[in-house]
Amino acid sequence: MKLEQNEKSLLFSQTAIPDIFFSEHLSELPGDYLKIYLYMIFLSKYGKDIKLNDLSKKLNIPLKSIQNGIKFLEEHHLITRKTTGYVMVDLQEATLHHLYTPNLTMSKEKVEQTAKNKSKARAIEHINNMYFQGIMGPSWYNDIDLWFRKYGFDEQVMIALFDYCYKRSALHRNYVQTVAEAWSSNKVKTWNDLDKYYQEQESLMKTKKLIAKKLGKYNGLTQYEEAYIENWISNFGYDMNIIEIALKRTTLKQNPTFEYINHIITDWHDRNLKTPSEIEAFLHQRKKQEKNTKVLKAKVNKANYEQRNYENLDFLYANPIQQKED
Repeated sequence: MKLEQNEKSLLFSQTAIPDIFFSEHLSELPGDYLKIYLYMIFLSKYGKDIKLNDLSKKLNIPLKSIQNGIKFLEEHHLITRKTTGYVMVDLQEATLHHLYTPNLTMSKEKVEQTAKNKSKARAIEHINNMYFQGIMGPSWYNDIDLWFRKYGFDEQVMIALFDYCYKRSALHRNYVQTVAEAWSSNKVKTWNDLDKYYQEQESLMKTKKLIAKKLGKYNGLTQYEEAYIENWISNFGYDMNIIEIALKRTTLKQNPTFEYINHIITDWHDRNLKTPSEIEAFLHQRKKQEKNTKVLKAKVNKANYEQRNYENLDFLYANPIQQKED
C-alpha cells in the first residue's frame, strides 16, 4: 500500500530544534554553516536526498562553502558521515552521554569535592547569570569544573576568563579554551597573577607600537615581526633601552630587515650581555678592535709593498753589477 503525504501539511508542519542547540552550539556556527545545518535538519525530517550542487543553489551559497560547512558540522559533532550520506546527531542524547560518561582523568571523590566547594559554585552561577542569561548549557558546567582543576584558576580568574571572551563576542568553547591555555602558560592562577599579566601585555603592546613608529612601519607589524619582539622581551629579558641601541644600528645598513635586527639582539643575548652599559662597552671594544685591525692591516700591506719594491730594485741592479765585474 502506497501512502502519500498531503502537500498542504507542509504549511502546518514544524521542524523541532532542541534548546541544547541554542545553549551549546549556536555561538560556534558561522552564518552560512548555520543555514546549511538548519536546512539539513529540515530535509532529514522528510528523508530527502539532495546533492551538494543543489544545496548550493537552493541556499545561494558557493559550493566550496557548502563543502567546508559540511566538514565543519561533522568536526563539531552535529552530523555523522555514513556510506550513503549523513545522519543528524541527536543533540539531546549526545549531551546526556557526554554528561554521564565517566571521566577517567578524575576520580569520583574529586568531583564530589569540587561540587561541595561553595565558592566555585557561586562563581559558576555568576557566570551562568551574567554571560548566559541563566540558561547555560549543561556541558559548560563540566568544562568549567575541568578548567578549575586543569589550570588551577581561582574564582576571580575564572569569571575574568568568561568576561574577557564575552566582551570580544567570542563566548564559544574553543576560544575560551584557547585563552585559558594562554593564561595558564603565562603562570596565571590568581587575580594578582592576572593583573600582572595584563600589565605586561599592555607594556608589550606599547613597545611594539613604539618600535613600529621608529622603523616607519605605519601600517603596523606583521605577526612574525611581533613574534621577534615578544622573544626579545619575554625570553631574552630585554627592554626598550636595549632594543633602542639595536634600532640605532639600522642606520648603518640600507633597508634593514627585522631579521637583521634580530641577528644583532640575539648575538648580544648569546654573549650574555644583559644591560645597556654592558652592550655599549662591548660595542666600544669591538669598534676599537676593528680600528686596530685596520691599522695593523695597513702596516702589513705597507711592509709588503716596501719589501716588494726592495726585491725589485735588487733585481734591477743585479745584472749591471755582474756585467761590470765580468
